[in-house]
Amino acid sequence: EDASVPSRRVLITGATGLLGRAVFKEFNENNWNAVGCGYRRAQPKFEQINLLDSTAVHGIIHDFQPHVIVHCAAERRPDVVESQPDAASQLNVAASGNLAKEAAGVGAFLIYISTDYVFDGTSPPYKETDAPNPLNLYGKTKLEGEKAVLENNQGAAVLRVPVLYGEVERLEESTVTVMFDKVQFSNKSANMDHWQQRFPTNVKDVAAVCRQLAEKRMLDPSVKGTFHWSGNEQMTKYEMACAIADAFNLPSSHLRPITDCPVVGALRPRNAQLDCSKLEMLGIGQRTPFRAGIKESLWPFLVDKRWRQTVFH
Repeated sequence: EDASVPSRRVLITGATGLLGRAVFKEFNENNWNAVGCGYRRAQPKFEQINLLDSTAVHGIIHDFQPHVIVHCAAERRPDVVESQPDAASQLNVAASGNLAKEAAGVGAFLIYISTDYVFDGTSPPYKETDAPNPLNLYGKTKLEGEKAVLENNQGAAVLRVPVLYGEVERLEESTVTVMFDKVQFSNKSANMDHWQQRFPTNVKDVAAVCRQLAEKRMLDPSVKGTFHWSGNEQMTKYEMACAIADAFNLPSSHLRPITDCPVVGALRPRNAQLDCSKLEMLGIGQRTPFRAGIKESLWPFLVDKRWRQTVFH
């Protein structure tokens, strides 16, 4: 063995995505030998693997023999899941179950990333033991994925997280960052949802939780089952947009709060706040304040470059 290569091995699926990139970086910078896999955007940095190809999945897991697998790959856009239910189910359920089985075969600890959308949002905050009741097909496929993972691998972990944001390659990568253009172009008024209560969570924090969970598991085999992690600032999209405007000293008077329940697209839970005390009691967790995290994520997308001068020089 090359002494410079860390001995702990982690495989990350969906490593080209918003969360996967952060998870790869977190393990890579903390003395893990990390291999990322992706599909459309994989080369040259990551392995190109179609997770629906069970032979390819078997191959990479048996070649690399990971101690830990973090499964970030998913179809996570609720409206896309509604319009392409079969493809979404293949990735969110079938591929997850197969990955869990392969992980069990080599004794790897699998962390399956799930969602707060497994809950209906009527009686928050939700503990891991509360009964799920997803309102939309996305939540249903992720819940079925959880079941497929735990049925195929008793030692696996499910980590439910809410809406994520972070260092995006394109603003559309996150429901949070996609609002930035509406915030910046203050010459026309923009309607913003002020009904659904969200808990925006930085992908760096979720990545740190994944690594801490993996390292705790290396020492303690009883670390398994379902866990919750979330930012602790409750905000509607309207409030996030105002906070973004505030972080960049931009006007927010053109943003209009809409307090009615949205009528188009997949149903969303009103407030699916996650109770994170189980992980906190294990001494696991990290939270970046929203304003600091969003500033770091969005400043490269500022249209008015003069602002950068004042803040960074």
